[in-house]
Amino acid sequence: MSLDVTTQPILLVEDNPVDLDLTLRAFKRKRFANPIEVARDGEEALAFIKRWEAGEPLPVVILLDLKLPKVDGLDVLREIKSHPSLCGVPVVVLTSSGEDRDIQTAYKLGANSYITKPVDFAKFIEVAEQIELYWCVLNQPQR
Repeated sequence: MSLDVTTQPILLVEDNPVDLDLTLRAFKRKRFANPIEVARDGEEALAFIKRWEAGEPLPVVILLDLKLPKVDGLDVLREIKSHPSLCGVPVVVLTSSGEDRDIQTAYKLGANSYITKPVDFAKFIEVAEQIELYWCVLNQPQR
């Protein structure tokens, strides 16, 4: 039995209230079909692992900020990608950091994509649209 990817949530891991609001507004404006779940720090993000193990639907994609309180985004990425039943879930790093070290480390840990957040809302809408188009419509998820 295959899941309808529009019923699978998108997990947004973002601690900055302004960026969180901007992202949610961008998704709402683009009328994403997928429900959006939010973790406001790395610890909350890791708590989703137990929920998924208990049978909650896996996210179609995880949008992960790197600079998080409690548990760093790279540590969250490492944990997700090392988990046997989660390693196939796409993780898109969506962060303000464009540092080469962060980019290289994220890809070494298994990030599927790395996007530096645009500051301009109109550009951010474009990014949201592309994320939805690729990860929620075009991409064939692992089943």
